[in-house]
Amino acid sequence: MGKKDATGPRLPVDQYRKQIGKQDYKKTKPALKATRLRAEAKKNSSGFRDAFLVIAAILFCVLCVYAFFYLNLSTEMDLDLDVD
Repeated sequence: MGKKDATGPRLPVDQYRKQIGKQDYKKTKPALKATRLRAEAKKNSSGFRDAFLVIAAILFCVLCVYAFFYLNLSTEMDLDLDVD
């Protein structure tokens, strides 16, 4: 079996695409390290964000229940005072 590139003359577009593909692999070590660090930071930060959102949702629900009972009880107490 022959190589993929061993075929006859190619179009300039194919040569250009091959050249661009080769350039993509020529990344320096600092660039690769920075990319890896960004990916790790993104992966790690999502855990904290998810935990914060869960805690915020629970607090919001508790606050809604508290406000509901507070408003209901405060109106009953006002009615008791008006009867006298």
